[in-house]
Amino acid sequence: MALGSSSINSSSFLLTGFSGLEQQYPWISIPFSTIYAMVLLGNCLVLHVIRTEPSLHQPMFYFLAMLALTDLCMGLSTVHTVLGILWGFIGEISLDSCIAQSYFIHGLSFMESSVLLTMAFDRYVAICNPLRYSSILTTSRIFKIGLIIVGRSFFFITPPIINLKFFRYCHSHSLSHSFCLHQALLRLACSDIRFNSYYALMLVILTLLLDAVLILYSYVLILRAVLAIASQEKQHKLFQTCISHLCAVLLFYIPIISLTMVHRFGKHLSPVIHVLMGNIYILFPPLMNPIIYSVKTQQIRSRMLRLFSLDMCRDA
Repeated sequence: MALGSSSINSSSFLLTGFSGLEQQYPWISIPFSTIYAMVLLGNCLVLHVIRTEPSLHQPMFYFLAMLALTDLCMGLSTVHTVLGILWGFIGEISLDSCIAQSYFIHGLSFMESSVLLTMAFDRYVAICNPLRYSSILTTSRIFKIGLIIVGRSFFFITPPIINLKFFRYCHSHSLSHSFCLHQALLRLACSDIRFNSYYALMLVILTLLLDAVLILYSYVLILRAVLAIASQEKQHKLFQTCISHLCAVLLFYIPIISLTMVHRFGKHLSPVIHVLMGNIYILFPPLMNPIIYSVKTQQIRSRMLRLFSLDMCRDA
């Protein structure tokens, strides 16, 4: 936006759109609006199908519903600032709103990581211990797992997020993205940020990195179990049940790693690259997960085809 830092007070921040492309915002807003519509529609559709189809009331699909709900909330947490900039409604955000948005963005990222880890455990039990699958993953246990995921994701990030409220901000007040992130606010702070920096690093190691290691370990165990089966047809069938989850894992971790690399080593890159990578990190997993699970999971695919065919029959 063509606003100077002098035009806003010390408790608000400039949101960064695609610098130098302001004249093209009406055109840029079209694909972004379409993507957000697809994120909201796709994840709502997955949730609706799982809720209304009794045959999908199984642990695997309960965890998929958690993933869809997380992706839906991620889209809702950023839609007002990303599209607000492109539509010309907003150019700045207050400190309190910025802190709240960063809390939900980071909490939902940790939540997605936790759900993906739980889904890996689900696949491990289903393949390596199928006879005890229903007794291990009971409905009450799944509910408790869901509560633990929410608590783990949002409780431990509270101290550094609250701490942001008490910092002094005396730099340019221009954020590096179309939404608020913890690390972006730290770069604008003039206070002692060591607690937040070290705490955030430990949190990433003990959540995102640990989850990634445990997901990898679970797939090593799954691979060993599958390769021990003599029938190649059965091996192929078991591998097929894991493809959707593996795609979801890659869709989550690749954008995070890419965004981290851009922040760490890409200071010489155009601000547009930073903004684009930030939007890919926020939007790509919620956009692609419903598509992947709809295409690759036979039960979801058949139920959605039946849903659309019924709608077409009613229209006819």
